[in-house]
Amino acid sequence: MAVPVAFFAVFFAYPVAAIVGRGLRPDGIWRLGHLGEVLGRADLQGMLWFTTWQAVASTVLTLLIALPGSYVMARFAFPGKRLLRAVITVPFVLPTVVVGSAFLALLGRGGLLDELWGIRLDTTVWAILLAHVFFNYAVVVRTVGGLWAQLDPRQEEAARVLGASRLSAWRRITLPALAPAVAAAALMVFLFTFTSFGVVQILGGPTYATLEVEIYRQTAQLLDLRTAAVLTLVQFAAVGTVLAVHARTVRRREGALRLVDPDRTARRPRGAGQWALLGGVLATVAVLLLTPLGVLVERSLDTPSGHGLAHYRSLFTLDEEGGAFLVPPIEAVGNSLEYALAATAVAVVIGSLAAAALSRRSGRLTRGFDALLMLPLGVSAVTVGFGFLITLDEPPLDLRSSWILVPLAQALVGVPFVVRVMLPVLRAVDGRLREAAAVLGASPLRVWREVDLPMVSRALLIAAGFAFAISLGEFGATVFLARPDRPTLPVAVARLLSRPGELNYGQAMALSTILMVVCAVALFLLERTRVRTASAGGF
Repeated sequence: MAVPVAFFAVFFAYPVAAIVGRGLRPDGIWRLGHLGEVLGRADLQGMLWFTTWQAVASTVLTLLIALPGSYVMARFAFPGKRLLRAVITVPFVLPTVVVGSAFLALLGRGGLLDELWGIRLDTTVWAILLAHVFFNYAVVVRTVGGLWAQLDPRQEEAARVLGASRLSAWRRITLPALAPAVAAAALMVFLFTFTSFGVVQILGGPTYATLEVEIYRQTAQLLDLRTAAVLTLVQFAAVGTVLAVHARTVRRREGALRLVDPDRTARRPRGAGQWALLGGVLATVAVLLLTPLGVLVERSLDTPSGHGLAHYRSLFTLDEEGGAFLVPPIEAVGNSLEYALAATAVAVVIGSLAAAALSRRSGRLTRGFDALLMLPLGVSAVTVGFGFLITLDEPPLDLRSSWILVPLAQALVGVPFVVRVMLPVLRAVDGRLREAAAVLGASPLRVWREVDLPMVSRALLIAAGFAFAISLGEFGATVFLARPDRPTLPVAVARLLSRPGELNYGQAMALSTILMVVCAVALFLLERTRVRTASAGGF
């Protein structure tokens, strides 16, 4: 636990505490009376209620829509499966401001639904909920599907031989085994939607706002750090409550499972029902995920002279007359890849150590440590970004001018995903296998290499893919940390969208499309690497 605890203490707890302290101690004296003033405001109480119930609704809706996709990706074998898996993950890495803009083009004035049927949803909460499902679909599919693919189907088949119906066998055998992964996915979706910023800011307009939107407004626009600090504490309290409930209820359901090669559990669909399920999932992906992505591509090609590549060609030149960048916008691609690789390495190392510690220990200390790891998902990225700037600027941690500052901030968000993906699999490993290896003379390191690693290698690669994707699309903290001469893709897109002019908008859509393609290619290559690794290792 030592390395993850030190990492979170230095790069999360310290910066966030410094920001909250600066807000509530402006002159060195605690001003706690402002807590009651802020919490007593009716508008902020309504904002907290909306933040909570839209997060619950988004989580439930995402689970209902994505769980069938998890089953299909885990149990069915069909052409193009690896490509589909990569495409499913693409929406998760898009900057939330781009997701909001894409859904506004679909559901708002002059959008696709408005043109076809005269329906507008941009003034309703349904636009926010659908955008959240679009953004978090991959979280459920990859987290739940990763474990589902490794569950031995013969256990369910044995129950059916003994007389259980298909539904009863699934409810008694498979569902309890999947419960930790489903709960982990639901927790991540809830935390992401509870702190939703870009989607709500664009689609909610003046009607709807979350705590995250208000924290940004109080910090960046009104410079009211006292109110922002109180709202941050409210987020802490809400997230802490959710994590406490999760730790107490889910941990009791986890246990050793029989894990098998996922390639042996996937079969070609059989019968009309399975083919209909596959068709329904593919249709859902096409309508809910591919349509907004298609809008991005179409907008990137739409120029005043017709459809073409003019916006892409302009990315290679520097606009020296009041442009948004100090370098050609295309350089953001290389910057994002460098940052994402470094952040992935940090997140995988820290997350793997944390997951290994959590899988071997139990008790209140372990549950507290588990909750600590999830806190970055429930804390305002604005708070973390500002905290980095005001705390990591003095020796021995004078990192303000260092490039590593950005990957460290991105890794904070990646570590919880690494832990949540790997932990159910690590806890499912039968401890007797480790004991047998130790009895035969294997050292602890060799036990890990020979017993744990072959079983969790798939989960490790899934976790690395998540960390890489998250790093590519992270915006909230990076926007405050990325230097003007080294912007990332999300920062570049947001900067272009904030400037008027058709060229800036077209360039933003072009960069968003490039980000989408880079993510899809990287994840597709990761899938191929997983297959080669499994084949070579006999797993």
